[in-house]
Amino acid sequence: MADADLDVVIRQLARQLHTGLMTRAKERRDRFNGLAAKAKGKDTSTRFKMMAKATMEQATAAARRLQMSADNVADSYARSMRLVASTPVPEKAEKAAAKEKPVKEKPAKAKKAKAKAKKAK
Repeated sequence: MADADLDVVIRQLARQLHTGLMTRAKERRDRFNGLAAKAKGKDTSTRFKMMAKATMEQATAAARRLQMSADNVADSYARSMRLVASTPVPEKAEKAAAKEKPVKEKPAKAKKAKAKAKKAK
């Protein structure tokens, strides 16, 4: 995994999160369905069944959003890496910039002191 591109790693992590999320959602759904089976009244049983159904719907929607976000991020990363890899490196500009000497400026305090000295004369 050390040599893997990060877009592959992003997609792999998203799959792991998706699997974990759906596993937990199914466990919770099963718990609510078990409570619905044990419920004494019809209203309580119906409420637990609705909660089980809503749990799966919400988890499915969250997993879909998670997967779409991960795909977008992985695609964006892969696109930017391809773009960087395809741009040529300008060698002459770098050498010319290295040869130029930086211009030294005097500190602002020294300029002010000279201006005051001139005014005093």
